[in-house]
Amino acid sequence: MGRLDRRVAIVTGAGRGIGRALAIRLAREGACVIVNDLDGGPTEDVVGEIRSSGGQAVACAGSITDPEMPERLVGLATEAFGDLHIIVNNAGYTWDSVIQKMSEDQFDAMIDVHLKAPWRLLKAASEIIRIKTKEEANRGEEIIRKVVNISSIAGTRGNAGQSNYASAKAGIVGLSRTMAKEWGRYKVAVNSVAFGLIETRLTEATDEKKLINVTGNTIPVGVPVQNIEAMKQAIPLGRGGTPDEAAGAVLLFCLPESDYISGQLIEVTGGF
Repeated sequence: MGRLDRRVAIVTGAGRGIGRALAIRLAREGACVIVNDLDGGPTEDVVGEIRSSGGQAVACAGSITDPEMPERLVGLATEAFGDLHIIVNNAGYTWDSVIQKMSEDQFDAMIDVHLKAPWRLLKAASEIIRIKTKEEANRGEEIIRKVVNISSIAGTRGNAGQSNYASAKAGIVGLSRTMAKEWGRYKVAVNSVAFGLIETRLTEATDEKKLINVTGNTIPVGVPVQNIEAMKQAIPLGRGGTPDEAAGAVLLFCLPESDYISGQLIEVTGGF
């Protein structure tokens, strides 16, 4: 028996990195997982891995910034598994530039994926959460649902070259704390996790020019080796975190042990 048996979870950006690790860990705890990612291949791979280990998962590929995606995700959760208990707004990427060189498209893209898309998903989930909570109350049950929104220390402390990303990640903390107040009456605990250096393809130490395509935009990824080494020296634990370690921090907020924790922000930085 897992600690999340019969719980239904949506994880965005779950095809790679932190989201992938979290989707797998939620499934190991017994949750039924809706796996969302921009690309269909990685999404199906994660679902296949969960199912091969005896877990339950379904894929929902596509951009979380698509205005129709939140309704699709919530609809799939209720159609496939009959409920919705956990939402993790994890999808995102960075598109850096100093402010004088940053376009409005760059700024808007970060707000859309890191702040507006999570807001839309929570809005789409509000009705099913209200209905299910009322049904449970009528049966004399109390089930604590969970929302975990992913932030960054760029949002809590600022970071040069990331006025767009930092603004969005600061905003998600405000959204989390507001939803903790709005949804407490529906028995929903809402928290946020701000990461420092986590080793993913976006933060790979490289001096090569590497690019990815995100919804038609060409985005550079990776961080110069010298910069990564300087960051590691500033981290008391002496290294960046792994995706699995990052997922573990999010999992803490999804488990029953954290049912009375809401409206909080935790930084996961290795002591930085």
